[in-house]
Amino acid sequence: MDKSKRTFLKSKRSFRKRLPPIQSGDRIDYKNMSLISRFISEQGKILSRRVNRLTLKQQRLITSAIKQARILSLLPFLNNEKQFERTESTTRTPSLRTRKR
Repeated sequence: MDKSKRTFLKSKRSFRKRLPPIQSGDRIDYKNMSLISRFISEQGKILSRRVNRLTLKQQRLITSAIKQARILSLLPFLNNEKQFERTESTTRTPSLRTRKR
C-alpha cells in the first residue's frame, strides 16, 4: 500500500477511565481533613488542578477549604519538618577560645 493512499487509522489502544478524586457524596469542607490532605503536597503547598484532576469549581472549593483550615489552625501553613531536623543538627555549642602567644 502506498504511503499517500493510506488512511489514518485510530490506535486500538484501550484507555482506562480514571476515577474522579472527589466522589459525588464527598462534601468539600474545611472540617473534612481526610479529603483536604489528599490535595496538599509534602511541603504544605496546594497541588495544581492538572495534578489533582479536578474541575475548576472543585479546585476553587478545595482551595478555599484549605485556606480556611489553615486560618483556623487545623492545617499548618508550611510543613518544614526537614528544615527543623537540619537546623537542630547544625547548631553550635559555645566553646571557649584561647589565644596562643
